[in-house]
Amino acid sequence: MSKFTDQNYLKTGQYKDSSNLNARMELHQRFSTNQYGWMNWVFDHLLKLPANAKILELGSGTGYLWKENATRIPSTWDVTLSDLSAGMLDSAWRNLVVTGRAYNFKEIDAQEIPFADETFNAVIANHMLYHVPDRARAIGEIRRVLKTGGHLFATTVGENHLKEITNWFQEINKSKVWDSFANLFTLENGLDQLKSFFPNVQVLRYEDSLHVTELEPLVAYFRSGVRAGELSEDEFAKLQNELGNELKEKGKIFIAKDSGLFEAIK
Repeated sequence: MSKFTDQNYLKTGQYKDSSNLNARMELHQRFSTNQYGWMNWVFDHLLKLPANAKILELGSGTGYLWKENATRIPSTWDVTLSDLSAGMLDSAWRNLVVTGRAYNFKEIDAQEIPFADETFNAVIANHMLYHVPDRARAIGEIRRVLKTGGHLFATTVGENHLKEITNWFQEINKSKVWDSFANLFTLENGLDQLKSFFPNVQVLRYEDSLHVTELEPLVAYFRSGVRAGELSEDEFAKLQNELGNELKEKGKIFIAKDSGLFEAIK
């Protein structure tokens, strides 16, 4: 089984706590060219929900969607944050307890959602469906717990997202096949997967890119990834040296981004 969908590895390794995710988020927060902000853009789509909405987020990670939009959340929403990892839920609780707003927190495997049929007005799956071993089962579960007319907001990336990072890995270790981590559920192939369960699906893209002007956050990003363990320290040193030279020569390193959101209605 690939590490990208190995639930034991994801719980006890990659996402045992928030450190790896934080390293990747920092790169986007500091060097993204779209100043509006990904979390703001995603939250904009939630504002169509009713005042008394019941919402479930699957794979909520550090809870940043809610932390960064704390002043915009209707007080009458009932929000449950869930994750496969207890460590990530702890990080989310720590980030949100200071906001003074009540949330529900629950460990959940998206393949077996422990709620009754037609419970929620919305389910959010923010950059996580590509980690689910049986996506069809998970999407079926999401549809089951949504009320009639309820919304699924599923974000993911396109095939060319961070393509320069993939290319750098490939150049350093030519013996490996460096496919994108998200190939199982992308903006290109996710539509067909969702349409098997939801007749009404649309896809929206968020325009952005990275202009990186510091080496250390970029190296930290590389070290935080699922595939970082496949590079030796000598290979990491070579990668760091090459990126450092490019940064000195150009002043900044351009990295393509291609992220977006599927909105599906039951």
